[in-house]
Amino acid sequence: MKLFVAPRAPNPRRVLMFLVEKGVNGLDLVNVDLNAGEHKTEAFRAKSPLARIPALELDDGRVLTETRAICTYLEGRHPEPNLMGVDATERAFIEMADRRIEWYFLLPVGNCVRHTHPGLAALEQPQFPEFGRSQGEKLLETATWLDAELQRQPWVAGQRFTIADITAFCALEFARLMRFNAGEQGLAALQAWRDRVAQRPSARV
Repeated sequence: MKLFVAPRAPNPRRVLMFLVEKGVNGLDLVNVDLNAGEHKTEAFRAKSPLARIPALELDDGRVLTETRAICTYLEGRHPEPNLMGVDATERAFIEMADRRIEWYFLLPVGNCVRHTHPGLAALEQPQFPEFGRSQGEKLLETATWLDAELQRQPWVAGQRFTIADITAFCALEFARLMRFNAGEQGLAALQAWRDRVAQRPSARV
């Protein structure tokens, strides 16, 4: 199988962290140069019609896109260690946490960075700086909520490390491009959680 990724992009990093946590090896990693527009070529669009990464090309030629779908597939093929829930109830609560992080944390980070960072102007045309700054404010709202969650439980979805922690960590690390630092915002629990995750081998991808 081939996994199409891009350095520093948060969604490919989510899948790469997931692979390390699972101990999955042997995938052919293909780097896609976003700055060069390789994701918009006809050849890549044949695999990912919306020109998005990551993309996982299966051995039979079919291609999975969307981070959550790729991780669901990998979880099914490699069920241990479990990162997405062992039964219907746990799966639902982990998915709820992960989707909250995706929509209310990672998305505002991405919008803020894409619309305010000069280095991404070539990828995001047109840029809307005011929109980007408003998304930065949304990020702080969600980070404050997440800090409160982490004051009462050790991990994003509860008592153990899950895919929701991977999504939150990648979002928080990407937020560094907008100079967001949880500790400097007084979010001590979020900063302590981030520092714990950063010690995991998967955080080094």
